[in-house]
Amino acid sequence: MTENKDMTKDHPETEELDKEREIPETDDSPEEETETDDPVKELEKKVESAEQEIKETQDRLSRVSAEAEQEIKETQDRLLRVSAEFENYKKRSAREMEGFKKFANESLIKEMLPVVDNLERAIDSSGNDNDNDGSIVEGVNMIRSDILKAFEKFGVKPIVSVGEPFDPGFHEAVMQEESEEHSENTVTKELQKGYTMNERLLRPSMVIVSKAKAKDESEEKESGNT
Repeated sequence: MTENKDMTKDHPETEELDKEREIPETDDSPEEETETDDPVKELEKKVESAEQEIKETQDRLSRVSAEAEQEIKETQDRLLRVSAEFENYKKRSAREMEGFKKFANESLIKEMLPVVDNLERAIDSSGNDNDNDGSIVEGVNMIRSDILKAFEKFGVKPIVSVGEPFDPGFHEAVMQEESEEHSENTVTKELQKGYTMNERLLRPSMVIVSKAKAKDESEEKESGNT
């Protein structure tokens, strides 16, 4: 043993090798654990974040929905207005077209009225002349009747005047005359026949209107004495 010790003293390299061969002592103390986040808290944070995102999304959807509803309402209102305007336009166009059809020939018929007047004058004058050929008068009367029938197809009708109360809407008074047969302001004679077209005045009748008979002097005296 002493020899070995002496050898190590003499050989220091051998001593170092022996130290290296010694097993190092192990540290059995537990290592310090690293601090980690609590998984429950992490989950709660995620849930809160998700709930916040859901709420924000719902708010955005609510705003978009309200804007969409407002836009839909405005569009419906515009559509209703346009539809009403279009319906009014169709009705107005229909009325205008109907009026155009009713009175499209008004100018032509007005030009034909003097022809009818002349035919009637010829018929009236022939009644006082015994020398006139009856066949000619009959022919003229047939022509007049055919024209009046054609007028009726376009809604043209003569105005009945004689014996009717004076109406300024259809009669044109030329003069007044006393009459015992008619009450005051009554049409007694017709100088020119008037016509209506689809119940609208085409030409007024030229007429003579009755007036109250003036009292003579004797009647005035009698009324004064009473």
